[in-house]
Amino acid sequence: MNDSLVVFKNVVKLFGEFVAVKEFSLEIKKGEFLAIMGPSGCGKTTTLRMLAGLDQPTSGEICLNGKLMNDVKPSERDTPMVWQTLALFPFLNVIKNVEFGLKMRGFSADERRIKAMTWLKRLEIEEFASRDISQLSGGQRQRVALARALVTEPKILLLDEPLSALDAHLVIRMQSVLTRLQRELDITFVYVTHSQSEAFAMADRVVIMAKGEIEQIGTPREIYRAPANRFIAEFIGRNNIISGSILDKKENLITLQSKAGPFSVSSPEKLSLEVGEKLNLVVSADVITVSEKKPEADNVIECSLIGEEFIGSIVTLFLEAKGGIEFKAQIQQREIQNLDIRSGSQLFLSWPTASGHILPK
Repeated sequence: MNDSLVVFKNVVKLFGEFVAVKEFSLEIKKGEFLAIMGPSGCGKTTTLRMLAGLDQPTSGEICLNGKLMNDVKPSERDTPMVWQTLALFPFLNVIKNVEFGLKMRGFSADERRIKAMTWLKRLEIEEFASRDISQLSGGQRQRVALARALVTEPKILLLDEPLSALDAHLVIRMQSVLTRLQRELDITFVYVTHSQSEAFAMADRVVIMAKGEIEQIGTPREIYRAPANRFIAEFIGRNNIISGSILDKKENLITLQSKAGPFSVSSPEKLSLEVGEKLNLVVSADVITVSEKKPEADNVIECSLIGEEFIGSIVTLFLEAKGGIEFKAQIQQREIQNLDIRSGSQLFLSWPTASGHILPK
């Protein structure tokens, strides 16, 4: 039994001579929370718009529930979309906004009100049913937009950066609301965002795009710990990328010679690498231990502190090693109290061999 709800097959989208989406092929499963992310202009929103029917593919096929959708009008697709701007009707109050889709489908006034109130209660905003949209906070408007999209009980919901205009504390709250709804309803969510924290907190799978193409598909953990290429390693998280050549190779243990010195990395797979071959090693900032005294560890490097970034309980340290190579280390705020943290401080960074990741050629 095929559990794919959406299938993109070799989809291309041109705007004049500009290639917005290139040979895009992807299957989205029923009941899946899929996030599509990438830098501005990578083609993620265009992909979502093609699924919604707002843009037509130049070539290729888009199928929904086994049906070819290329020439199907947006109004006939049942693919509601929650926009970045929310696109609520300012001339209608809350409940009338939620009822709108039902009215277009021919539901009676009584049916519309019952269904709309059910969803307003589900999203904990039933007390605002008679309010004007202008009287709502950003988080309340977000919930109205969700209620309006979900009241028709679609099989799929499209979301285009819906949390980007909210304050940080509201973003966390709405992430919880979205994931809860998606699991309870078993609806397929396709969520476009440029925010790694949003995608990784909510999605079952993440698609990383760049220049109109898919760079990697995987679970948040797979992408974070094993980026497929240098672009993803630089785009995702706080990664350190160490370039060098292979100094020694013994089974799955590789020693890399870099400008900052030799480093070792163990690979769970036997890679076809030879001594002298160049490669890139990725070490995530959050696996690095910081100390004032040289530790006994697999990989150790002495660095000079050049800056720090404080975000809540996490502090990112920016350091420089010999050869001008920069490192980043993420530690808990409470660990700072035991370190001499000031510009120019000499600190040791260390990490286990198993914490490194060799980028594919």
